Amino acid sequence: MDIKIIYEDENFLAVNKPSGLVVHSDGKTDEPNLCDWILKNYPKLENVGEQTETSSGKIIKRPGIVHRLDRETSGVILIAKNQEIFLNLKNQFKNREIKKIYKAFVYGEIKESHGAVNRPIGKNRKDFRQWSASDKARGELREAITEYKVLARNKDFSFIEIYPKTGRTHQIRVHFKLINHPIVCDKLYAPKRERALGFGRLALHAFSIEFKNIGEIVFKIEAPLPNDFEKASTFLK
Repeated sequence: MDIKIIYEDENFLAVNKPSGLVVHSDGKTDEPNLCDWILKNYPKLENVGEQTETSSGKIIKRPGIVHRLDRETSGVILIAKNQEIFLNLKNQFKNREIKKIYKAFVYGEIKESHGAVNRPIGKNRKDFRQWSASDKARGELREAITEYKVLARNKDFSFIEIYPKTGRTHQIRVHFKLINHPIVCDKLYAPKRERALGFGRLALHAFSIEFKNIGEIVFKIEAPLPNDFEKASTFLK
């Protein structure tokens, strides 16, 4: 697995997750995942964090995992190296103290230089794999806020920086679909759109994360843009 370490100290590890890699097993397949890499390279982290149990009763270990990224999303992800920092980071996420910045290419020209989407998210009525911010969403509707700024654009695409204020599943993808600017190459939320800008995967990258380490020291860690992002950005110049 081509996983690059961005930063490491005695409390946590920050890695640049490549697109295509799942964070942890779903209990149904044996495909490689980030947790396998952690257990292989940091076996002492086996009991750090929390386990999860599948519907079939299988226990899934998630060593040090505090948050996650979708399979096709690349970028920075934090791994706690002890239970104290795990609980600390978990609490920061819960209290919305952690600041995350994503970068993405979306279909269409976003006219405004910046904006926000403030719409609660629930389950999609027609597709169990999807979440929805429409009026027809079912189940519990949970608050979701996404702010953004346009970095570059032409009549067909926009390159944006995204600041999620909440952390709902698929939040960014759902919100940009809602405003008719879905993420480029999003096979789940924009399956009929053509692949573009050279992307064969979801054009979403977790660029940076800012949080407090033990001792209230503020850290901001960035994951360099992958090659497909660098190449795609040249089309909008």
